[in-house]
Amino acid sequence: MFLRILRGSFLRQRRRKLLALVALALGIGVTTATLSVAVDIGDKLARELRSFGANIIVRPQADTLPLEIGGVDLRPLSEGSFLRQDDLPRLKTIFWRHHILAFAPYLYQSAVEPGGGSVALVGTWFDRPLALEDGTSFATGIRALNPDWQLEGAWPADAAEPEAVVGAELAQRFGWGVGDEIVLTLPDGRQFSLAVRGLVRTGGDEERQVLVPLAWLQQVSGRPGAFRRLQVSALVNPEDEFARRDPRSMTPAEFDRWYCSPYVSSVAHQIQEVLGDVVATPVHRVAQAETTILARVERLLAVVSIAALLGAVLAVLSTMTTTVLERRPEIALMKALGAANATVGTLFVAEATMLGLLGGGLGYLGGLLGAQLISQSVFGAEVEIKPVLLPAMLVLACAVALLGTLAPLRVVQQTDPALVLKER
Repeated sequence: MFLRILRGSFLRQRRRKLLALVALALGIGVTTATLSVAVDIGDKLARELRSFGANIIVRPQADTLPLEIGGVDLRPLSEGSFLRQDDLPRLKTIFWRHHILAFAPYLYQSAVEPGGGSVALVGTWFDRPLALEDGTSFATGIRALNPDWQLEGAWPADAAEPEAVVGAELAQRFGWGVGDEIVLTLPDGRQFSLAVRGLVRTGGDEERQVLVPLAWLQQVSGRPGAFRRLQVSALVNPEDEFARRDPRSMTPAEFDRWYCSPYVSSVAHQIQEVLGDVVATPVHRVAQAETTILARVERLLAVVSIAALLGAVLAVLSTMTTTVLERRPEIALMKALGAANATVGTLFVAEATMLGLLGGGLGYLGGLLGAQLISQSVFGAEVEIKPVLLPAMLVLACAVALLGTLAPLRVVQQTDPALVLKER
């Protein structure tokens, strides 16, 4: 009997129920889309932000005070400490090794061009396959570290050949172009020529530098297997107050939580552990910018979801309130025949639950489609379908529907059968 009454009640006033169903489906659809985007696109957005360059800088721990101008260490190669190139595969052995997206070593040498102008030579990896300790290979270098750089020409090979990529600003100053041979003189008087393979625009200090293969500069400078600085690009979580705490002040449980979270500070700490005698410093300006952008995106998605759900609650509230007011005589008759408030209320709760399940299912399907459209148009990537969201959205839809039914239930409880039937 109860199910028959419920079926008849649910099928009444179909247009009004359809309006509430659409509002509920839209609210759940928007929430599903934003959650799918927030969960799946968070990493994609972080990877997009990683295209702006390194967020961790590694230097020797026993290094002398660096003398940097324009991002170039101008100390003589006889001064300061160096890092060992053979240690770099260890970077892919840390706990968060899969979050290491790219890295590139740097070695610096000053030189002079024929007109007397000073030139900064920077030895690095361009596109270097690195053999790892587990037998696999990892492609890294400045191409992977800075994918947004604009190159005219080609990258040199990572070999001990006198080739170079020249910064666009420096090339314009000296009139160099792709295919030219430039002659430079080292501080000890040795001269050499470099074949210009390309010109690069970065918007940074690299536009005033000459980038050469690290192996060649190591050979020329007499520093085989050595480099001065390492830049690392790591995929990390946004920093919060816990991430900014000093690990030395943490309890063992807190330290384990911090160590096992991909914060830029914990990844830098693990790099120091595996390389030894180094100082890994997060680039806080970059990390803070990433944190701010990701936090604002998450807040925006949260606000949109809350607004959509509030709209769904109001739609259900309006529908159920109107339904209860129109069915007051029926409610009064049920009470007069002995139905308790709980029995009558259960009828409307069951009706709202059915509305929530149907709206939640339709909203979930529509939300997945919306998430794919958002992801494709904004990020050019597909969102991974997460079935675990379906039960969560069904529960949320039922909660929204029941929330919109709370006020009408008070009308049901306050309905006096004698007064209502007397009015009729």
